[in-house]
Amino acid sequence: MRRDRAFEYRAMQFHIQPDSEIPASTQLFNQIRFAIASRQFPPGHRLPSTRQLAMQTGLHRNTISKVYHQLEETGLVEAIPGSGIYVRAQGHEGGTQLNSPILEQYPQAYRLVQQSLDELLKQGCSLNQARELFLSEIDWRLRCSARVLVTAPLQDIGVGELMSQELEQALCIPVQLVPMEELEETLEQTHSGTVVTSRYFIGDAEAIAAPKAVRVIPIDIYDYAKEIDLIRGLAKETGIGLVSISSGLLRAAEVIVHSLRGDELLVMSAQPGDAYKLNALVRSSRTIICDRASLPMVKMAINAARDDLIRAPEIVVFENYIGAASIDLLKRELGLN
Repeated sequence: MRRDRAFEYRAMQFHIQPDSEIPASTQLFNQIRFAIASRQFPPGHRLPSTRQLAMQTGLHRNTISKVYHQLEETGLVEAIPGSGIYVRAQGHEGGTQLNSPILEQYPQAYRLVQQSLDELLKQGCSLNQARELFLSEIDWRLRCSARVLVTAPLQDIGVGELMSQELEQALCIPVQLVPMEELEETLEQTHSGTVVTSRYFIGDAEAIAAPKAVRVIPIDIYDYAKEIDLIRGLAKETGIGLVSISSGLLRAAEVIVHSLRGDELLVMSAQPGDAYKLNALVRSSRTIICDRASLPMVKMAINAARDDLIRAPEIVVFENYIGAASIDLLKRELGLN
């Protein structure tokens, strides 16, 4: 059921720097995609009309329409004639991918079964206790939980490493990282499993997994509200460093920081394996924001440059890439409560 409600700003507001070298459409596209990926705009959320967003951002409605078309092409939103633009429900949110005539005949009834099982699991009922009532659904979930595959494109395999590390720690089960380019071949060799990926890559993952009756569960990323507040409060001309094993996360962060503060901050970014850029970043930054996986290399770079530093930069570590609600969802879906 869609929530046909007026657009409301959540943790993140849209900021457009009109004089930037980064096109306004790119700034807006990245900010909306971030809001969807971090579930600030959840599935079923209606995006503002082009008129509303034009009044808020100062952008031409044609520019906003172009951004919405890009979002639709990536599979993140869908246009409902006469209603508006909505965030798509993806993966298991949109229902099971099993090919069964019964599911096609009774889609609403089967969805009710899924919701009921989720409620039983939340209340502490084990899968074995629920088996008598929901045998087919439970068996399917147990088979899927036997193998969890995390996928991301090779060009940003670092974000896959972040997801894998956090899921193994949170779920306490083995997690296999598979590059998106190798996912189809991997799924050819298995008859059950669950594919997990960020909403950034959900369209590509579903296109590969759905024909093989393998479900895909999208995860929502952490909303970085604390870090965004920190960036808003920095003094002008402050040097800020962004360090992550994910190149895609760095690109998105640079655009968002620029959209928030324009050229007021001196922003540098680096991956921990790039020693030259990391050392330059350490010497130029007053504040460094990094992921947990990059922290050891950041500390090593600071120690190596300590004799050249008037004051060591402050390190702010964001603990998670995956939002807490997504971890809870995965535990329920995999029967790990």
